[in-house]
Amino acid sequence: MLAETICSAASAAGLGIAAITAYRKRFLTAMRIAAYALVPVGLVLTGVIDWLTDVVFKPSVWLGFGLLALAWLLFMVTRAVERRGGRTRKERKAAKAASENGAVAPAASAPSLTSGGGATASGTRDRSKRKPEQGSGEDFSDIEAILKKHGL
Repeated sequence: MLAETICSAASAAGLGIAAITAYRKRFLTAMRIAAYALVPVGLVLTGVIDWLTDVVFKPSVWLGFGLLALAWLLFMVTRAVERRGGRTRKERKAAKAASENGAVAPAASAPSLTSGGGATASGTRDRSKRKPEQGSGEDFSDIEAILKKHGL
C-alpha cells in the first residue's frame, strides 16, 4: 500500500512539472516529462510493484538469486579453464605419449599445386636445371638513401 502511494505521488509531481513546462511553451519537453511521470502509476496498475516488493523482501528469493549467480560463476570458470587448455588427465597423458613417440604428421611428398613445368616424377623441382636468379643479392640502396636523407 505504501509503494502505491509513493508511486502515485511521484506521478502527480511529474505531471505538475510537465504542466509548468508546457505553460512555458516547451511542449516537446513537457510531453517527455509526462511520459516519464506516468510510468510509476502504470507499474502499480499492472502489478509489477507488488511483484517487486515480494521479490525484494523474501529471503528465499535472494537465496535463489545467489544460487543462480553461483551457477553462472562456475560455468564461466569452467569455460575459462577449458579455453586455456585445461584438458582431462587422460587427454594430457595421450598427448604426452604421442609427443614422446614422435607422432608427427608426415610431410607432403609433393606440392598440392605446381606452378608450371619443371617438376620431376617425385614431385620436386630439379634445382640443377634452374637458371640462377638475377639480382639474388639484396639491394639496400633505396633504404640507405632514405636513411641518409634523414641523417641516420
